[in-house]
Amino acid sequence: MKANTIFTAIICLVLTFGMNSCSDNKQTVEETKPNILFIMADDHAVAAISAYKDWLSEIAPTPNIDRIAKNGMLMTRTFNTNSICGPSRAAILTGKYGHESRFFKNEKGGDFDGSQQTFPKILQKNGYQTAVIGKWHLGTAPTGFDYSKVMINWGGQGTYFNPVFLENGKDTMVEKTRHSTAQVAHDAIKWLDQGRDKTKPFMLMYQFKAPHRPWEPAPEFQKLFQEDLPHPANFNDDYKGRKAASKQWMEIENHMNRKDLKVYPKEKLTPRELNTYNAFGNKGQFWTPHDSLQGAALKNWKYQTYIKDYLRCVAGVDKAVGQMLDYLKANDMLDNTVIVYTSDQGFYLGEHGWFDKRFMYEESFRMPFMISYPEMIKPGTTNDNLLLNIDFAPTLLDLAGIETPKDMQGTSFKNQLSPNIEAQGRDAIYYHYYEFPKWHNVEPHYGVRTDRYKLIHFYYSMDEWELFDLDNDKHEMNNLYGKPGYEEITAALKKRIKELQVEFKDDMSLEEMRAMTDMVVERVYSEENINKAIK
Repeated sequence: MKANTIFTAIICLVLTFGMNSCSDNKQTVEETKPNILFIMADDHAVAAISAYKDWLSEIAPTPNIDRIAKNGMLMTRTFNTNSICGPSRAAILTGKYGHESRFFKNEKGGDFDGSQQTFPKILQKNGYQTAVIGKWHLGTAPTGFDYSKVMINWGGQGTYFNPVFLENGKDTMVEKTRHSTAQVAHDAIKWLDQGRDKTKPFMLMYQFKAPHRPWEPAPEFQKLFQEDLPHPANFNDDYKGRKAASKQWMEIENHMNRKDLKVYPKEKLTPRELNTYNAFGNKGQFWTPHDSLQGAALKNWKYQTYIKDYLRCVAGVDKAVGQMLDYLKANDMLDNTVIVYTSDQGFYLGEHGWFDKRFMYEESFRMPFMISYPEMIKPGTTNDNLLLNIDFAPTLLDLAGIETPKDMQGTSFKNQLSPNIEAQGRDAIYYHYYEFPKWHNVEPHYGVRTDRYKLIHFYYSMDEWELFDLDNDKHEMNNLYGKPGYEEITAALKKRIKELQVEFKDDMSLEEMRAMTDMVVERVYSEENINKAIK
């Protein structure tokens, strides 16, 4: 009995020690390797997130998205390197400009090279279980993920209803029971709850199609915003002194089509006829739903129809974000999870009279970005430094205790997240947009933004410069280029552009830049190939 008692005591001590050791080890892993939840909407403008207290904040609140900012840090000056969906997503994944990742335009630019280094691959190699669920829009199947379920129809955009998903790069399915936003929310929470290895930290990219064109909200949000909404301050911009701005095809008044504004044909059409009908208006063709609606009244009708549907789509995203945050809270995962909310770029919500993005003007150049991580970030803090989307990958790696690869062009801003460190941001940021003429006839351009000034060069079929003093002209209506008194600042900004082009390896000739715009490489995921896959 005595021997058995001693043996039993020893076993108990060993088990107790082992349990404590496992607990300590688990705690160490949790402290050094936080979970990462990267939430990204598509075309979500800063003005349409109430945490930013912009002109739509009281009209269209986003209480669930705001929870991330309240529990962490709100970045007020985060920008993209190229304001268009695919290239921005490639920049986020690789930490590189598009000319380095070789994915710099959506139209005729080919597909993303999935063999190259990305931050999910690096996390995966360092013990993380990785997943991407929702919108992908990079052509090739996702790589670097233990699980993937991404929308592939409509040119990789996905659709709001009956979206086609590619699961783990091989299984194609049509989801017919839920709106795409609700489907992505369902799939993401299901993976967290049932699909992952819970002994490993996770990195989940939780990505929505909404609020991308053609702005088709779920039925539950259709009754929102019954009254007319206000116009932004520069809704009736005349583009004086800005040649490129006057040449675009993205005016609410002149370039929205019938599908955008939910004006459906009265008779049955063939698929080809329906495409022609829906696209009417893209290139400035005049149309009105009825002849009595003309002029300013027609422009306002188009705006109200557009902005309400856009904000209804945002409301769906906000609900989905809330569901995810509630799940994390219920499962005691909030404190050890880095939570990011962002968009692939901004969007015009009537500013300059526009919809869409592409220009280096603030509304599309600027991105929402907020991040919570209670172990490091003080709740309710704000960061006003200049940040770029190529900085996301290095920062997430840094938060996971992983060194930034030398070939990444972005810089970690982890030190800026701590209230105890006075960390400096960038003194200037560089931008380059290539795609032309599709879809919106926006002239290719590059430029630099500092704390106060912005200088842009439109170079493809014109040689036009624009200079703005953002302190005194936040709506970018007054082009100061060539005006007396601005010679010195213009020269300094041109010099800074050259320096940044060298730093980011974009110091090519204008002829080489134009050749990148003219390059034609078809994408893999054509609608024909997808239709074959789901039959």
